Amino acid sequence: MKLFSRKAKTSVGLDIGSSLIKVVEVDHSKDEPVLTKYGIVKLPPEAIVEGEIMDQSLVVQGIQECMAKAGVTSKNVATAVSGRAVIVKKVVMDKMNPDDAKEAIFWEAEQHVPFDIDDVCLDFQVLNEDMGANQMEILLVAAKKEMVNAHAGIVKDAGLNPVIIDVDSFAIQNAVEATGENGAGRVVGLVNIGSDVTNINIIQNNIPYFTRDLSVGSNVFLEAVQRDLGVSFDEAESLLSGSSDIDDPQRFRQIITDAATDISMGIERSIAFLKTAGDAERIDHAILSGGGACVPFLREILSEKHGIDFAVNRAVSQVSRAEGVFEAAGDDVEKVGPILTVALGLALRREAK
Repeated sequence: MKLFSRKAKTSVGLDIGSSLIKVVEVDHSKDEPVLTKYGIVKLPPEAIVEGEIMDQSLVVQGIQECMAKAGVTSKNVATAVSGRAVIVKKVVMDKMNPDDAKEAIFWEAEQHVPFDIDDVCLDFQVLNEDMGANQMEILLVAAKKEMVNAHAGIVKDAGLNPVIIDVDSFAIQNAVEATGENGAGRVVGLVNIGSDVTNINIIQNNIPYFTRDLSVGSNVFLEAVQRDLGVSFDEAESLLSGSSDIDDPQRFRQIITDAATDISMGIERSIAFLKTAGDAERIDHAILSGGGACVPFLREILSEKHGIDFAVNRAVSQVSRAEGVFEAAGDDVEKVGPILTVALGLALRREAK
């Protein structure tokens, strides 16, 4: 599947989140990819509520503002979706050539996708061409057409051309792989905490073992801090971003611990699924990204809870970038980097060979 024409020297990743819109432009004309431009724009809270677009015009304006802020002029963008309307699953099926597999995948998908097959967009990737017994293993991806079309429609309304619509968890994996953080041979958990959705993708040797989306994100921490400390939305946001000092670290850590229950449970269930499926006994290492990655104490809390080394995704800070690109905007790459991971992973995508 082609993303951009071979003449294109740059590619653009657009990440439309519930609270933030992010864009990254990458120059592919050098020996290695170079991050040249980026932008982050905050959406009004009423624009997208619990993953549902409530005010399309606000989202369109946000996209246009983000592109302008970044100084990106290209109209071709790669973007991504996530949530319960996206299904990613490993499937074993009879061995066949790619053309026959394209036909057979619709019949196979009916057994694994909990939606009407006529209502979904389907794609697949062969993971293992020979599983033995004349079978092969594929990665099946299905997304509700209604959601995909709505996502594409918003991008088009902003005057852009969505040349590809990917899945958030795959974009995260792409960003991690590009910087060599995945660790050959190790089972790595990629946990992307957005405002309303958390993506969990467990990989080994660049192959996804297990992918799931949780309908919970960093907003649970925002709500908990507001409620338990009796502070405003802006004050809670400032505390969580590290812009304000935390008066009582021990109490704050307990608030974060309690609020992290659902995310922690999702991680635990993912590990249990791996064991049950016989794919792996444990996750060796985990990488946090998204706006929730830098929530104070969260990395330590999850590391202690699961006995796994959790680290914050540094793909953006490790990739080559134009001189002063973050400094010019007055941003700390270590703080905004995790937020830009999906957009970076999308922008790192190249055209099909």
